[in-house]
Amino acid sequence: MARKKDLPVLEDFEITAVAAEGKALGRYGDMVVFVPYGVPGDVAQVRVTKKRKRYMEGKITALRRPSPLRVDPPCEHFGTCGGCKWQNIPYREQLRFKTAQVADQLRRIGGLDIPEPLPAIGSRQEYFYRNKLEYTFSSKRWFTTDEIRTDGQLGDARGLGFHIPGMFDKVLDIRKCWLQPDPSNDIRLWLKQECSDRGLEFYDPRSHLGFMRNVIIRTSSTGEVMVILVFAADTPGDYEPLLEALAAAFPAVTSLMYVINGKLNDSIADLQVHLFRGRDHIFEQMEDLRFKIGPKSFYQTNSEQAYQLYRVTRQFADPSPDDVVYDLYTGTGTIANFLARGCARVVGVEYVPEAIEDARVNSEINGIINTAFFAGDMKDVLDDAFIERHGRPDVVILDPPRAGIHEDVVRTILRASPGRIVYVSCNPATQARDLTLLAPQYDITAVQPVDMFPHTHHVENVVKLVRK
Repeated sequence: MARKKDLPVLEDFEITAVAAEGKALGRYGDMVVFVPYGVPGDVAQVRVTKKRKRYMEGKITALRRPSPLRVDPPCEHFGTCGGCKWQNIPYREQLRFKTAQVADQLRRIGGLDIPEPLPAIGSRQEYFYRNKLEYTFSSKRWFTTDEIRTDGQLGDARGLGFHIPGMFDKVLDIRKCWLQPDPSNDIRLWLKQECSDRGLEFYDPRSHLGFMRNVIIRTSSTGEVMVILVFAADTPGDYEPLLEALAAAFPAVTSLMYVINGKLNDSIADLQVHLFRGRDHIFEQMEDLRFKIGPKSFYQTNSEQAYQLYRVTRQFADPSPDDVVYDLYTGTGTIANFLARGCARVVGVEYVPEAIEDARVNSEINGIINTAFFAGDMKDVLDDAFIERHGRPDVVILDPPRAGIHEDVVRTILRASPGRIVYVSCNPATQARDLTLLAPQYDITAVQPVDMFPHTHHVENVVKLVRK
């Protein structure tokens, strides 16, 4: 890699396209240059920050001629927070880019013969669409360049917000986040002030000193609110008065919980969640179905778009009353229960045992009796003997994590030979890889991107496959 003093400054550099990870790109000679926060059509001065054999990375230092597509982002934290990297691009263009991204990855990475993808289904809510956010307390928050330039009086070093990308110990204090609906912002701002007034120390991940660690806020389409506070020590004299005050200040909170985390990392997956006030769950609603959401439950973080995603999945699956449907990577059984009333039986498999318990509860809540859920590593659970016991699937639904599907799972599915496969993916690149393994026996007949996360480069994609 070139030394910093050898890195060029590119004058009148034209940004021509969007790229992976929310970046934009242009060409400098035979080199591709990746630039964050650029908009196709921008002409800018770009300072190169990294140079490799085949590409460079740079940063816009002056905008010479802004793209006609460029819009002003509403969030004051844009460009520092690291999220919502496309707020400076009109939403209609974001959807167009995402549709093109899906087509490119399936054709270029997978070499697949696919029909033209349908236009990405956009979110009715461009902002305030998330139902879950996690904020981090910090005793040594990140100071922005503007704050440092203003004067030498940097003021309060405490912050409550999001980690700066790539920095585990730096947190940007958030004044207003455009991602989650009320009362999320009010709760966060109140907590910062209240904890400061009470002298409760904010956590320092380097020294592992401090008391206040995290707060998780979940909201639902039914209007319910869950708040989970994470403390570094089990000292009821400190946290009980704070929890009482929060419950009094925000009576809309229907589930108030807390966790004691004395570990060196922020994960609460292996820790007990204690109920302080209200219920230990909230509910989501989808058509006439209700889904119980606990503090650790997985649920798509854009509730309204989750419904669009599952509608497409149901349409592509096209189950008949006699069909056996396998919902692989079922999570809390949302898709399984959503499809159950239109088929004979749904068999769900998921790695996380707690998620399977949630799936069973969700079937019970909705009076659904034709589902069966099993916990375990997919490649170990799903084998020929399992299919022999539970019936050959007519339809297989796949909704794996970003890493995609293990080859053993693909081989088992191919031997089971279902008539239709519906592959739901949050990562079209790994989806393309997996589809190449299915393509010899299946035709891809429909491709539908669904935008779950406006103003980011992320996109869900649903593919329908029919046995040849």
